[in-house]
Amino acid sequence: MIPAMPAAIATRSRQASVAALRFGRLAAMGTVTALILIAGVWASWGTAQHVMLTKGRERGTVVVTRCGEHVCSGPYTPASTGSQARRSVVIDDTLAVRKGRTYAVVVKPGSDEVVRSGPAGVLYAWVPLGGALLLASVVVAGGLRLTRAAWVLAGAGVALLTAAFVTV
Repeated sequence: MIPAMPAAIATRSRQASVAALRFGRLAAMGTVTALILIAGVWASWGTAQHVMLTKGRERGTVVVTRCGEHVCSGPYTPASTGSQARRSVVIDDTLAVRKGRTYAVVVKPGSDEVVRSGPAGVLYAWVPLGGALLLASVVVAGGLRLTRAAWVLAGAGVALLTAAFVTV
């Protein structure tokens, strides 16, 4: 403190700087949280749009006959009007796809790539959002110090990931 400065001015100055730092922390952590959640939605929407918005899309089933390093393939049997049978379509090789099993799928427009449909496909498509919810809950709890909101985010993330695991 400057000797000529009254104590009241020094206290107000200190309070103002603490308030500015608090606002900066809240703004930064709020931005990080929003970016994490936007990235989760963005990563999920690439697959979810095909599974959720099926009007006008080709729907059918695929019997997985071959699995490679990252993809599986098999013949496609149409189930919707206007859909064409294909000798071979490609589906991502995940823990949820097994050789010899039949899956309900939606064909991505303009390709021979398919994604799982139905409740299992919808939940599996939103798995990246579940991970983003869990990560955002840590930021909300630690950076924003909003523990209730963090628990809600974490609970939603765990519920989504658990439901996807159970249905797939």
